[in-house]
Amino acid sequence: MTAATHSSLFPQVPASADAVLDGLDPEQREVATALHGPVCVLAGAGTGKTRAITHRIAYGVRAGILPPASVLAVTFTARAAGEMRGRLRQLGAGGVQARTFHSAALRQLQYFWPKAIGGELPRLLERKIQLVAEAAARCRIRLDRNELRDVTSEIEWAKVTQTVPADYAAAAAKALRDIPRDPSEISQIYGLYEQLKRDRAVIDFEDVLLLTVGILQDRHDIADQIRRQYQHFVVDEYQDVSPLQQRLLDLWLGDRESLCVVGDASQTIYSFTGATPDHLLNFRTRHPSATVVKLVRDYRSTPQVVHLANGLLSQARGRAAEHRLELISQRDPGPEPGYTEYADEPAEAEGTAHRIRDLIAAGVPAGEIAVLYRINAQSEVYEQALADAGVPYQLRGAERFFERQEVREAGVALRGAARAGGNDPLLDDAEDLPSQVRAVLSTKGWTVEPPAGSGAVRDRWESLAALVRLAEDFARAKSDATLADLVAELDERAAAQHAPTVQGVTLASLHAAKGLEWDAVFLVGLTEGMMPITHAKTDEQVEEERRLLYVGVTRARLHLSLSWALSRAPGGRASRRPTRFLNGLRPGSAAPGSRGAGGAGGVERGSRRKRRGPVLCRVCGKTLTDAGEMKLMRCEDCPSDMDEGLYERLREWRSDQAKQLGQPAYCVFTDKTLMAIAEAVPEDESELSMIAGVGARKLDRFGADVLTICAGQDVEIESEEP
Repeated sequence: MTAATHSSLFPQVPASADAVLDGLDPEQREVATALHGPVCVLAGAGTGKTRAITHRIAYGVRAGILPPASVLAVTFTARAAGEMRGRLRQLGAGGVQARTFHSAALRQLQYFWPKAIGGELPRLLERKIQLVAEAAARCRIRLDRNELRDVTSEIEWAKVTQTVPADYAAAAAKALRDIPRDPSEISQIYGLYEQLKRDRAVIDFEDVLLLTVGILQDRHDIADQIRRQYQHFVVDEYQDVSPLQQRLLDLWLGDRESLCVVGDASQTIYSFTGATPDHLLNFRTRHPSATVVKLVRDYRSTPQVVHLANGLLSQARGRAAEHRLELISQRDPGPEPGYTEYADEPAEAEGTAHRIRDLIAAGVPAGEIAVLYRINAQSEVYEQALADAGVPYQLRGAERFFERQEVREAGVALRGAARAGGNDPLLDDAEDLPSQVRAVLSTKGWTVEPPAGSGAVRDRWESLAALVRLAEDFARAKSDATLADLVAELDERAAAQHAPTVQGVTLASLHAAKGLEWDAVFLVGLTEGMMPITHAKTDEQVEEERRLLYVGVTRARLHLSLSWALSRAPGGRASRRPTRFLNGLRPGSAAPGSRGAGGAGGVERGSRRKRRGPVLCRVCGKTLTDAGEMKLMRCEDCPSDMDEGLYERLREWRSDQAKQLGQPAYCVFTDKTLMAIAEAVPEDESELSMIAGVGARKLDRFGADVLTICAGQDVEIESEEP
């Protein structure tokens, strides 16, 4: 291990309090040395806010001003709290408590419960959803799995906003919430859920905060004891504080003002959970003597990325926008963000996958690349495109498309209908394949119009709608397709998308990407109706969508690509428009309220696919339009002359090759491509290159091995280890 590597992994503890301040920029140093009175740090994306507040705590501890045991730093995730504790130890400030709101409250509740209430603290529910389901059943309200999740979320929102069951309907209406059921039903379920908890002496996650607040309000002696213990407070991500968390913080503080908060109103994207930036924006009103420091030096992103981020916020409206921060990049210049317009969604996914492959070939690690989209239902087409391009990937914050519960249930229903055929009454009035699929999936939650709002119900509908669109595309490509044919196609698609076994390109929703960063970020699907999402109706909701895109842009360190498709499917009407948020920012677009075009140059037109002549079935000569059939070079129902032994040898070779490369098997070849090879049995590179899925790159890398196996000879995979 070199000295440089050792120092980066195990940094030396600063020799003195003053040494803690070394390396801080002027604004970070101002934060670190502001140890008295209320302090508000307005920290833009990538400006080193965690560095600033950990050095502030460490400097205070090392200077003897802040006793370690008297400091409580709170944040919103266990990961962030753990990172903070680690940094404090490296700075010589061990002994400081860094916890989430819930973790800190639970420790206090466990300690003081016997004194305040008597007996043992009630058992903490690991998951409340089962008890919510029982409450709904007792109310004789039937909820499917996704509605159950959404009703549970509504109960959580009500509790963090300190709304009791009787007031839920009015509070939800005032907050303009898109709710999954009639508000009176949710209120009824909520009330019975609370009763069941009391009957069984259990508490939930939100009760931890509520009960701690209750004890501190009622027992001044206990509140005084906690205030003697903790005299200095630091709150990270303050824009995400809920009313209940703010109430707890106020009780911890009492009449003192030894508080430091850090946040950015422009990164408020969780208002649907009860988070509000109001506490951050009102901080100076509540604390007139507060020291306010703005961190605007961006150490994460290039000037080109920062310029776009600033441009997005320059068009924002509303109270949060009035407090936006103008970031100043501290990095060397990099490439301009790329804007690409594609004809359709598959072309967008394919083009994105090819660009990612080029970046990886240029030396960007796959783990430093992300594809970010608005909703999880968008992931499937990118999973397929990356698999076809031989690029490993991992999903963050979502199940793989074919592993989602609603997709599995839909597959079972479609398979049953296909077996029943004409005996299934559901299909009596269905004249073609798409109408058959719509009829079957209507029993699983699909409707012609999407449900209002977001959340699990909407995600479920989007997954089912994706299956309906797939059936429509399949029927267009194969006019005589049956339900059984579609089921077989779904099976093939699922089999070709094995879960990755190594780190790869991250696929994530914009919400799941908060707090993360990558060298290269691809923001995809940026069309009206998706960004902002259709159900963002009010000005406040639209502005939160803008902030969501801002969060996405600021995840990129160096490479940033933004793209959209004019139609959903190939050959579809080009009726879509790029998101309004890029007006005046992307090349050739008009700024809001103007008639002229803004920017220079033009948007790249995405699809580079070569036009090919018709692909004919090698058995019957029929023109093929289905992707799976074109890969096999034959109609699905034409007889197969596949060499089963060759297919198994190819699969064994692929497995060994994947292990050797440290990649999932699909990155070598998909099952369908191996089937096509085993049917064609190519004798030379020319014949092998004619098989779909065998591009120039794979031909160069694997062609010799495949041809050797096709010739009946063994291939020996040599280890690359020295």
